[in-house]
Amino acid sequence: MNPATRAAWKSLAHAAEAARDVQLRDMFAADERRFASLSVRWNDWLLDYSKQRVTTASMTLLHGLWQTADVPAWIARMRAGEAINYSEERAALHIALRQPAHKGPILCGRQDVMPGVLGELDKMQRFAAQIHGRHWRGATGEPISDIVSIGIGGSDLGPRMATQALAAFRHPELNVHYVANLDGADLATALAALQPRTTLFIIASKTFTTQETMQNAASARHWLVQALGEAAVARHFVAVSTNLAEVARFGIDPENAFAFWDWVGGRYSLWSAIGLPLALAVGFDHFRQLLAGAHAMDEHFFSAPPAENLPGLLALLEIWNCNFLGANNRALLPYSQSLGLLPRYLQQLEMESNGKQVDRQGLPLDYTTAPVLWGEAGTNGQHAFYQLIHQGGRLVPCEFIACRQPDFDLRGHHEKLLANCFAQSEALMRGRTLAETTAELAASGMTAEQVALLAPYRSFPGNQPSTTLLLPRLDPFNLGALVALYEHKVFVESVIWNINPFDQWGVEYGKQLAGRLLPVIVGTAPAEHLDSSTAGLVAACRGN
Repeated sequence: MNPATRAAWKSLAHAAEAARDVQLRDMFAADERRFASLSVRWNDWLLDYSKQRVTTASMTLLHGLWQTADVPAWIARMRAGEAINYSEERAALHIALRQPAHKGPILCGRQDVMPGVLGELDKMQRFAAQIHGRHWRGATGEPISDIVSIGIGGSDLGPRMATQALAAFRHPELNVHYVANLDGADLATALAALQPRTTLFIIASKTFTTQETMQNAASARHWLVQALGEAAVARHFVAVSTNLAEVARFGIDPENAFAFWDWVGGRYSLWSAIGLPLALAVGFDHFRQLLAGAHAMDEHFFSAPPAENLPGLLALLEIWNCNFLGANNRALLPYSQSLGLLPRYLQQLEMESNGKQVDRQGLPLDYTTAPVLWGEAGTNGQHAFYQLIHQGGRLVPCEFIACRQPDFDLRGHHEKLLANCFAQSEALMRGRTLAETTAELAASGMTAEQVALLAPYRSFPGNQPSTTLLLPRLDPFNLGALVALYEHKVFVESVIWNINPFDQWGVEYGKQLAGRLLPVIVGTAPAEHLDSSTAGLVAACRGN
């Protein structure tokens, strides 16, 4: 059903009209309990959304969207293993990947998926023990010192982001590298610092046919074979794939292939064998803590009412900003260098999931879905794009993430980091009026002429909405919960927007055209069928 036809949606549209001219600073001045009313605590976390342009009344209306869209029923359908990814006729059971063994079965159709999930985790743990114990030896008998993970999209972004995020937990004798881009510069720069005899490659591709991944894998194989010979491939390559025939053809022992399933979408696959490089980077005990954190967030999402449900609140706030206040973007601003790749990871999770043009019935949408997501770790972003957020005249909802405790405790750093984070959200909310700026500049000793000249430049409109998520610390448990938080946020949004978040047909079209163009670029097919622009670009590359 089109959500814009629901009574709750229409009520929110009226509430948004009333809220457009209200200033956040006035909301705080009028209600000393605003923070207490518009913040939620969970498991030592704090979600403060009091700087969003909402009231308790508009939040009650937003909670109504949760009910009228029947979010609880959709959660139940996901947990029951129904094919909620209906365009591909698949379930979406990434929650099974982090469920503890004692919790019982999870069915996909009539089959319990948990024995396979737990078996694959045990296999990953045994392999990690071999690598960390220096029992797995390369072709020359030396232990492995470097892991190169070759994948792309969901097979790369999740473990890459998490490996950086958990750098404080890195295994001291193992270096993990990631290669994804088809551009040879990505692989070449990674290999330049490595030795074939101590390097192990993990090739992550469900079908073992992904163009970018398999080209990088072939080049890595050539690099290894040139140094160590064909027989070395089996000791220096493992796979995460379900296509065992192609894995064997590549030269990898199928026993060294780790599986995942078609009910695991790529951007939801960190918890599966796709996370193997992460498990090697931080140790398998920490990987299990990551799973435990995600499962804890699952349990919270499944049981908490909308007013206390962290994924639900983030989803409803984004719908408010996008569909009712007119925002078309969101800035994700982690004040943690270790979370520097989180905006990039969530770009895929959110925009690939919810960047859709038709609803579940195949009808064109007449309302906005996923906003453009962008961001950078603080405080770097302050010296790049914060100027636009403060004075650029655009509505930019911001999401700050900070940790009470640092993961790398260098004296004098973390307190300044937190001060900057909290100050930015305050400045975005409060702004500074022309009168306030004029008084401040006059008090500094400037002449009246100087004040009149500079005051317009130093005034800020404020009223930019923001949310702050404060974690106790960045560790495997909390990182797992954080990623699961956003997975469930995306799901809630998709239910309310009446779209399928689990397919990505827009990704496939460009790949199909690239396959058609490749023979033209290498000169084995004519360019007759191409438009003039594409034909001109190909000709220019070929020197014509």
